Amino acid sequence: MLTADFDYALPEELIAQTPPEVRGTSRMMVLDRAKTGVEHRHIADIVDYLRPGDLLVLNDTRVFPARIRGVWEDTQGAAELLLTDCREPERSEAGDFVSVWRCMCGSGRRVRAGHVILCAEGVLRAEVLDKDEEGNSNVRFHASEPLMAVLERYGLTPVPPYIHRNADDPALARLDRERYQTIYARAVGAVAAPTAGLHFTEAIFAALEAKGVRRAFVTLHVGPGTFKPVKAERVEEHRMDAEHYEVPESTARLIRETRAAGGRVIAVGSTSVRTLETVAAANGGEVVATQGSSTAFIYPPYRFLAVDAMLTNFHLPQSTLIMMVSALAGRERILAAYQEAVRERYRFFSYGDCMLIL
Repeated sequence: MLTADFDYALPEELIAQTPPEVRGTSRMMVLDRAKTGVEHRHIADIVDYLRPGDLLVLNDTRVFPARIRGVWEDTQGAAELLLTDCREPERSEAGDFVSVWRCMCGSGRRVRAGHVILCAEGVLRAEVLDKDEEGNSNVRFHASEPLMAVLERYGLTPVPPYIHRNADDPALARLDRERYQTIYARAVGAVAAPTAGLHFTEAIFAALEAKGVRRAFVTLHVGPGTFKPVKAERVEEHRMDAEHYEVPESTARLIRETRAAGGRVIAVGSTSVRTLETVAAANGGEVVATQGSSTAFIYPPYRFLAVDAMLTNFHLPQSTLIMMVSALAGRERILAAYQEAVRERYRFFSYGDCMLIL
């Protein structure tokens, strides 16, 4: 199967640059695989499509302010770091808080081992330990207080590259800090939000609960690999970056109960799908309490083991995410639905509208 088979034309002005003014007002396209065509609704209408006994599974990862700006110690030139993966947990050492993170480094100079970046008005010192072929580095951080406290005060929310931001605009920085986060985010560790969950409000959850729809949570810490383009000509040759996940016993139990009672498991977002399908594939089709790292790449043809339906945003052309939804609903139906979404002026990608696939 060719990567180009998942291409479509998208006008740039349909890429949402900001969230809707009010959370919970996004448009929702409904694609029922048992019917022809699609319906055009709003996210609050999801209550009409779920049944008593259904189970929503959501990813409760929390985005942290993983971008931090600074200057090179030797030249005072501008530099920026995006922290993506903790390699050595933080420890106290001679009055400093020390940790090692895998980072993406943005700079006008060539990054080399031994270079030092000063961040957060000198509170944070970042020493480059190495650099790999993809331009990522292991960086040792020294801070006078815990790193997460420094990032909360000085860091920026790492919105995706297709959301264009002036880093010096404090209003947009505040907007992203609040809205590029689900209302149920709990487990700190993601550098990208599970964006299908951005649409939910307490009022929508209350309406679902009143109808008899239950909720369960998994955790998958979304990394920058979620935006990694598929460069291989053939889909099968692409490799996913590993992302850490955890499924608690309470979630595994609710999924078992839902299945036994004939209810559906509705995954909110591709990260919830990846988590559930990774675990089910490793356990004979059953979702059990466990944790690990997922490199699952879901594309057609794929037989889903754990997920019956999903809520998802509209995804980039030729991306692993449009391949995943094509595995669930069929490539031709997805591409036709996306063409209609363009005609109907839906908003695309992270801050955009959503699609319910039943």
